[in-house]
Amino acid sequence: MSPATLCAWGVAGLVAGWLFHRVLYGGARFAPMVSWAQPTALLLVAGILVGTARSTRRSIQQGDVHISPHHAVNRLVLARACAYVGCLMAGGYFGYAVSWFGVDSELAAERAIRSSLAGVTGLLVVGAGLLLERACRVPPEDDEP
Repeated sequence: MSPATLCAWGVAGLVAGWLFHRVLYGGARFAPMVSWAQPTALLLVAGILVGTARSTRRSIQQGDVHISPHHAVNRLVLARACAYVGCLMAGGYFGYAVSWFGVDSELAAERAIRSSLAGVTGLLVVGAGLLLERACRVPPEDDEP
């Protein structure tokens, strides 16, 4: 997975998050609040991905438990999808947080902090997805008997 592709997804999320607040709720004082459920859910997804990466790496490196090629490909697809979506979510939450800078509202700071925290947990999902993708690599076979 190329870093340029991940950056493009992150920038798209950043623009979408910023536009979400500025365009949809431009002059209104009411805008959606990021609750603690969003960062918690993203943290849970990152934890599951890290656990799956550890299990996959242990199975492939030690060879004690055989993973079928079908399951390995499924885990690879899951890893890439989570990395892309995590990057999009992180960018979206960071964009939403940036849109609250300079807004004179009593809840603007709280919205920016919670959105930034959700953005950080989105980056954790990206890291965990990349870790799972790396764990799916099979070591090269020795040609000599």
